[in-house]
Amino acid sequence: MPELRKDPVVGRWVIISTERSRRPTHFTAPAHGKTAYACPFCPGSEDRTPPEVYAYRPGHEAPNSTGWQVRVVPNKFPALQIEGSLERRGEGLYDKMNGIGAHEVVIEGPEHEQDLADLSVDHIHQVLRAYRERLIDLHRDRRFRYVLVFKNHGAQAGATLEHTHTQLIATPIIPLSIQEELNGALRYYELKERCVFCDIVDQETTTDNGRRVVSQSDGFVVIEPFAPRFPFETWILPRQHDDSFQQVESESEFLDLAGVLKDTLQRLNRALDRPPFNFVIHTAPIREGKLEHYHWHIEIMPTLTRVAGFEIGSGFHINPTPPEDAAQYLREIAVD
Repeated sequence: MPELRKDPVVGRWVIISTERSRRPTHFTAPAHGKTAYACPFCPGSEDRTPPEVYAYRPGHEAPNSTGWQVRVVPNKFPALQIEGSLERRGEGLYDKMNGIGAHEVVIEGPEHEQDLADLSVDHIHQVLRAYRERLIDLHRDRRFRYVLVFKNHGAQAGATLEHTHTQLIATPIIPLSIQEELNGALRYYELKERCVFCDIVDQETTTDNGRRVVSQSDGFVVIEPFAPRFPFETWILPRQHDDSFQQVESESEFLDLAGVLKDTLQRLNRALDRPPFNFVIHTAPIREGKLEHYHWHIEIMPTLTRVAGFEIGSGFHINPTPPEDAAQYLREIAVD
């Protein structure tokens, strides 16, 4: 059983998960290029993963068989365990609980050589819909308070399998970085009675002459944030105020977001020679009700620099690339 342990100084929760150490090392991706091995995410290997919890099959084939375009399975080496109760307890001044949660893998497509940016807009739409369906399902579990959707692309960004995939982890607490974002947004709302993210969208697209805007669509704006932690850190924000990703519902919204995500990843790939990257979907916590002060969004962070002693020790990030320069460079990239 993994454990969740709380740092008594800053209130940060840490997952102690010995199960993660059992991952087979021969699935570790090399620094460059693709390798040939029996990939458990490829069609025909469905029996090598836990039974699927969701799949999109245009031909309506049987579950856990071939014919899928998007497939979601529990992680074989989960950071948290789905079975059991939390059992919150103390150990002297320390707080801990059982490592209860959910850890799932969204296999984004059947082709081993294709990355997310290579998929069609219609296919990416089905990937995004899979995220939404799993978020809705995991929100029904009363033990969970947050679900993070995240992608590690490339070995340097933490990916241990080459086949393109995203992960979801549901936790019984709100992660500290999310809570800090929520608290900051609430302070802004209490001062100005406006959503800070809505104000960012408005200022970036009107007042600041689009200096940090990479691209726009009817429903979304892609920007380099004013104070980015990493070179070419890129955010995708909906124009309309919605606090949770699950509020994306219509076919047109999904297709719009899929097109924007594909365009953004292609720009980053061409500008930076297909860099390793991480992306996360920041959305409202579970059972918080409608949040007027919070605004869901996607953060994409290419792995171009290393976090070293100063960043780790101080919390400051050193970014050598001004966001205005990054935005201009990405705007000028020609995409299909």
